[in-house]
Amino acid sequence: MEAIVLAGGFGTRLAQVVKDVPKPMAPVCGRPFLEYLLDWLTGQGVDRIVLAVGYKKKCVMDHFGQNYKDAAVAYSLEDTPLYTGGATKKAMDMCREERVFVINGDSWFPVDLRRMRRDAEASGAPVTIAVKRMQHFSRYGNVTIDSEGFITAFQEKRYCEDGSINGGVYDVVRTVLDGWPEAFSMENDCFPALVSERKIRAFLGEGSFIDIGIPEDYARAQEFFKGMNL
Repeated sequence: MEAIVLAGGFGTRLAQVVKDVPKPMAPVCGRPFLEYLLDWLTGQGVDRIVLAVGYKKKCVMDHFGQNYKDAAVAYSLEDTPLYTGGATKKAMDMCREERVFVINGDSWFPVDLRRMRRDAEASGAPVTIAVKRMQHFSRYGNVTIDSEGFITAFQEKRYCEDGSINGGVYDVVRTVLDGWPEAFSMENDCFPALVSERKIRAFLGEGSFIDIGIPEDYARAQEFFKGMNL
């Protein structure tokens, strides 16, 4: 299995507590956050990882090199901001398989990738998104899902008593981004267009979800990962 990890984030909102490294390299319990993601991916059987890097890319490349545990590591270099969609599209050129996992490099949602892949292949949908059920949230937009498991809308951020959020783990057919421009947002541009064509399925993931994008949740990640053996 192959995975693209979007690891080029500036970490603007984290700048007051983490400096001089891209957001996925923010230290968590003495290790770059990105290491936890790669531990999970390799543990799930992913044997080739493409890191989509931009801001301070040398920091990532020097740290991980060409291999991590049992996985080969390659780098898709972003010289100007391509946003999540453009970065994914460029990284896809380095992938070989028909379906590729795409992972946000600043969030932790360790779903069962093998089961997610089986569901994605069985449905035939070009995109499957791992979603997390949550209660009493306002930081994330709610994802609405119909009775057949297709995503029908991505709602704007607002208080939601109970719902599902986008967990930042995608199973994507490599050709689905063909025809899109060089720079675009996967979440704001591509996904809403595919939803209108009934082409995105939801996969209900279990386990904890952590997004290190703001100082409060970055502090929570320090507590969560303390003492974990991955």
